Amino acid sequence: MTLRILLADDHTLVRQGLRKILEDVSDWEVVGEASTGREAVRLALEKKPDVAIVDIGMPQLGGIEAARQITRRAPAVRVLILSMHSDEAYVTQALQAGAKGYLLKDSADTDLIRAVTVVSQDKPFFSPAVAEVMLDDYLRHLAERGITDRYDALSEREREIFQLIAEGRPNKEIAELLFVSPSTVETHRAHILEKLDLHSAAELVLYAVQKGVIR
Repeated sequence: MTLRILLADDHTLVRQGLRKILEDVSDWEVVGEASTGREAVRLALEKKPDVAIVDIGMPQLGGIEAARQITRRAPAVRVLILSMHSDEAYVTQALQAGAKGYLLKDSADTDLIRAVTVVSQDKPFFSPAVAEVMLDDYLRHLAERGITDRYDALSEREREIFQLIAEGRPNKEIAELLFVSPSTVETHRAHILEKLDLHSAAELVLYAVQKGVIR
């Protein structure tokens, strides 16, 4: 089955370079190219690609907002953000907008194929440098608040559920896998967030990447 990809970047040379890397892979096809965020959204709705690679700094409509609109209006499209920024704020915004992955431009030549492969499987992907920065930021924030990393405080069942949540699985699916009720999963989710001092699903995914639970 052919993997269909949309490229959105306002620099023609960048798109050409990415396209060449992507189309060297057997059964991968770039079905559209966009130079603005608005065009990216339009093409995502029109072409229904499996993966949309969206530059974070797009004219007319920023990459974060484009990702938000694409994932809301075409939830089957997996968005991979392409960015020069490894800052925590950008990564968190991308996740909250519904992006499945965050790839730094300076590592695109080596990580692009793996990033698209992982995201196409509906799993999160982050450039190694992003995960490292996020871990440093997270540990610094904990230290400033006098809190230690609490991952070891999770029970065996909580760690199972933690990974399944980080993989993007809904409560109902987790409940079926573990033979418990959805309400039990939700209770565990609340306890996990509380124990780890996390406040959203986006933070949980980042933490999972930082801990090497998902890649």
